[in-house]
Amino acid sequence: MEFDLFAMLFQEAAVGWDARSMWAMMGWEARAIVIILFIMSAWSIGVMIDRLMAYSAARKQSRAFAPAVAGALREGRLDEAIKIADRYKKSHLAKVVVAGLQEFQAHESSSEIPGETIEASRRALERAEAIVHAELKRGVSGLATIGSSAPFVGLLGTVVGIINAFKGISTEKSTGLGAVAGGISEALVATAIGLFVAIPAVWMFNYFSNRIEAFDVEMGNSSSELVDYFLKRSQQRIAAKK
Repeated sequence: MEFDLFAMLFQEAAVGWDARSMWAMMGWEARAIVIILFIMSAWSIGVMIDRLMAYSAARKQSRAFAPAVAGALREGRLDEAIKIADRYKKSHLAKVVVAGLQEFQAHESSSEIPGETIEASRRALERAEAIVHAELKRGVSGLATIGSSAPFVGLLGTVVGIINAFKGISTEKSTGLGAVAGGISEALVATAIGLFVAIPAVWMFNYFSNRIEAFDVEMGNSSSELVDYFLKRSQQRIAAKK
């Protein structure tokens, strides 16, 4: 009895649980699942880095753009305001404001009714907001997909690992750790990697969604303020003609 117990412990100690040993014990199904999970992780990390850089640049440039364009508009220099907006290509506010300014300037020189000019400028601002929103959201929805699907992909690997563990017991006619080590390693690794991929993706999706919502509010406020500026400018033109 003591000898059998010693042999069992020796057998369990011989099983390696490091990453290389567990990879070697995996079957092709589990390896394919792990590779898929790593691809999902690499893609989500790429999106995270890209969005963090884009949002940081948008925030930084918008902080510099806002006071500069406000000064030009106070002085009534639309051309200068457009040039300022063109210098801040990564600013979400600049992309929206320049669309409204260009539309207003194009209609202001014509003989159109001021109300039609304001409405055209408002539509241009709305289109620009929609385009910028889509740009800011690029790739973020994929994080939600990965966050929701990665645990199930890992669960698939878990099921495959358990099946292989039972196959090991059936093949070796033994319930020792050596018979089920491969299947257990597959199950544990697939589950762990699935959660490792999903949790950061969900966290960053929520974070990015909040940032996009804040950007939308800022663009909406800027558009509203710009429309008010156009109204005042149009009223001044009408008063000057009288």
